Amino acid sequence: MNGYWVIYEKSSTGYGAYVPDLPGCITTGKTLEDTQANMQEAITGHLAIMREYGDPIPTPTTVAECVPIPASDSEVTAA
Repeated sequence: MNGYWVIYEKSSTGYGAYVPDLPGCITTGKTLEDTQANMQEAITGHLAIMREYGDPIPTPTTVAECVPIPASDSEVTAA
């Protein structure tokens, strides 16, 4: 993998985001696009500070999957 997975969560005021493999690397934004741009900056800054302090850079290990869910309960019983 060439990068870190980011989790984006919708909130009542916009979006929040975090990187499971980089504890403490979080951001927010009013739109998803703002949050994505903010996260790019957050990851870059987070890694720069880790390097500055001589901390090891974590290898990305998170695996993500989108699990489809049925549109209705009748689809669950039919499966």
